[in-house]
Amino acid sequence: MNVSTESLPGGVVVVTMARPEKRNALSLAMMRELIAAFRDGSAPKATRAFVLRGEGPAFSAGHDLREMQCADAAGHVEIFDVCVDLMETIQSIPQPVIAEVATIATAAGCQLVATCDLAIAAEEARFATPGVRIGLFCTTPMVALTRAIGRKRAMEMLLTGDFIDAPTAERWGLVNHVVPAGRLHDESLALAGRIAASSGETVALGKAAYYRQIDLPQAEAYAYAKGVMAGNAGMEDAAEGIAAFVEKRPPKWHS
Repeated sequence: MNVSTESLPGGVVVVTMARPEKRNALSLAMMRELIAAFRDGSAPKATRAFVLRGEGPAFSAGHDLREMQCADAAGHVEIFDVCVDLMETIQSIPQPVIAEVATIATAAGCQLVATCDLAIAAEEARFATPGVRIGLFCTTPMVALTRAIGRKRAMEMLLTGDFIDAPTAERWGLVNHVVPAGRLHDESLALAGRIAASSGETVALGKAAYYRQIDLPQAEAYAYAKGVMAGNAGMEDAAEGIAAFVEKRPPKWHS
């Protein structure tokens, strides 16, 4: 198995890429296992958040180049189809996914970080999209990277293949927080725990709405968002949350 999962108290599921000898390269097998881990893990109602991490010297070094070298044209199409399926799965499941980056994340590994809803990095972490240096432009990583850090910064990473360090990644918006390595896992779990403390139904609604509106023109985004919020206002957990706030007590979520 290339992927392991651990369910923690409070509804947090830790998904670990466990192929350290290959720097957690995203082979077809690993990507399919990740897709299954997120889909299966998101099904129980008790699951509130995921933390995605990697064992060994890399969060993920991207696609498995030896696998790509042996693939024919149809095999290349399959690899990138499954990759896109993985990225879309992360953003389509109801629960937020937090990338926990201890070391390097390159190419499709950097894409994974950019795709996750949130990311926390150790001070030593570094990020790059170096495909241009081997004649394979990071075109699919480009999609997530551009949406995370903007056009000019993404183009610089894509055209040069240069690494950026963790503080730069935080400043550019690729990661949310940079912390000492010894605190990384605890900080990831703490962030997941804060998310898990809210209504699962409300968080799921908010995550779906975020991705639905993010690329819409402002007027369309508001037209969509006001309908979602009006519907949310009539939900059971919204009524409970408002009542708990007014009555100055902790809410008792129904979902």
